[in-house]
Amino acid sequence: EAGFKKKLEKLRTIGAIYPNYIQIVATADSGIKTLADLKGKTLSVGAPKSGTELNARAILKAADLSYKDLGKVEYLPFAESVDLMKNRQLNATLQSAGLGVASLKDLSSSTEINVVSVPKAVVDKIGPPFVSVIIPANTYTGQKADVPTAAVVNYLVTSSAVSDDLAYQMTKLIFESLPELANSHVAGKDIKLETAATGSPAPLHPGAIRYYKEKGLIK
Repeated sequence: EAGFKKKLEKLRTIGAIYPNYIQIVATADSGIKTLADLKGKTLSVGAPKSGTELNARAILKAADLSYKDLGKVEYLPFAESVDLMKNRQLNATLQSAGLGVASLKDLSSSTEINVVSVPKAVVDKIGPPFVSVIIPANTYTGQKADVPTAAVVNYLVTSSAVSDDLAYQMTKLIFESLPELANSHVAGKDIKLETAATGSPAPLHPGAIRYYKEKGLIK
């Protein structure tokens, strides 16, 4: 991509945090229950070239669909997409966010919805950085069953210019405050110390490594 010609040499990872869940939600009266049902329907996919929109392209492609198969594609932010769905001007929205995102909580409390599943086979076809996850039943009002979907792990990153001591303190503070984080936001429950040091696309910061070694996560 044109914007990323310069390799970011100074990026250092503090740790893996919560995943962004690909959440495809349709109004119940649109009749959309599966990815195939999106054919000929209107779908909002987020701002052009945003992470959400790139995720939308990848998911549709793995399900043998493209934007051409849809009735109309809208490139709208979460809140606007929800407003259009409430007014019956949009069938479905794809949002890449933590579980229990406010926009979808708002939608589900006023409109009957279907949470559309992204089966594991579709996720496996895309491969990394996508992983197969479950949106637990009752995450949203009227969502009676667990729904499989894809997720992409978020990483908390800093710079190599940050001192080892500061990076160590940041890492320690995050992972020792997990109960408070989980109480303040549902996505906080998805931050796990045991996976914090895994899978990072950028090198771990030496300060973070120090904390993970203390915790026995890195030998």
